[in-house]
Amino acid sequence: MVDTLSVQALNRATLARQLLLSRERVPVAEAVGQLFGIQAQEPKPPFVGLWSRLEGFQPPDLHAALHDRTLVRATMMRATLHLMTAPDYLAFRTSMQPMLDTAMRVLGDRAKGLDLDEVVPAARSLLDERPRTFNEVRALLQERFPDVNDRALGYAVRMCVPLVMVPTADRWGFPRSAEFASAEGWLGAAPSADAADDDLVLRYLEAFGPASAADAQTWSGLRSAGDALERLRPRLAVFADDKGRELFDLLGAPRPDEDVPAPARFLPEFDSLVLAHADRRRIIADAHRPSLTTKNLRVRAVFLWDGFARGVWETEYKRKVATLRLRPFEPLPRAALDELAAEGEALLRFAEPDAKDTVVTVAED
Repeated sequence: MVDTLSVQALNRATLARQLLLSRERVPVAEAVGQLFGIQAQEPKPPFVGLWSRLEGFQPPDLHAALHDRTLVRATMMRATLHLMTAPDYLAFRTSMQPMLDTAMRVLGDRAKGLDLDEVVPAARSLLDERPRTFNEVRALLQERFPDVNDRALGYAVRMCVPLVMVPTADRWGFPRSAEFASAEGWLGAAPSADAADDDLVLRYLEAFGPASAADAQTWSGLRSAGDALERLRPRLAVFADDKGRELFDLLGAPRPDEDVPAPARFLPEFDSLVLAHADRRRIIADAHRPSLTTKNLRVRAVFLWDGFARGVWETEYKRKVATLRLRPFEPLPRAALDELAAEGEALLRFAEPDAKDTVVTVAED
């Protein structure tokens, strides 16, 4: 008989793997590997995400890992930017390509005249010469392919050429208009020529399990995730959730008692934890899920209390005062507000070290 895992049990298992039951003292690159990537649509959120997970984390730790090329920021899961370890990027970039090819369909009529067999080699040649911004790449490609939409040219390069973003000394590691380099030129090795879907799914379970086939597909964007799980079934533990859906996990993976305490934590915008499952009740109630994204599809920063997303948060820095505003989905008990205020003040001191004062408020909506 298959054991059933409650939503609470899934919450604690996932938090344990995402380093959110207690801060861990491990090197930055090791943590990013354990998390199997950190979504990095914008440069600042990974710094906050790592601060919430690692004991003693400081921005220079991430800067160093980016500049020594231990970590890279590149297009990966769901065709979005992620921080990945260099070995993981090289191992799994090819597995992403079918999903990235499918993403090209969003171009619609703008893809008229776009010949990837010509554009991709031309782009590789430009980026092999030296790192370039996408404005440069588009302009140079437009000279060679004047009848093709310039945005379509740029998007094709992002989806079909393995690239990494070049870090700088900017506060959060990257400027607004960053340069891109070819992955092979930056890392001294090309991505593996072979897809590694089975290993990819195993690493997903290690970081986000127990999970269903739909969860794995949602996280990766790969339709092949379910097939990989079927091939791996003999090597996996199988459970059911409270709705009878099949869940897979690694044998011996951490599944803490569901009553293990979970501390208050602040997750940044686009955090992978709130995007890694089709059924996200293990982190956020269905009733609150629409509050996660804005009309322009930004993924809001959320705060956790007792393991679950209880609201969104935002900061403001003005006149040397750093302010954090909590916007709870529902009224919270005083104990929760006290714990969140203490964690929030620590977050403000990390994010705005020059502030003369820090303030945590609860918005009345």
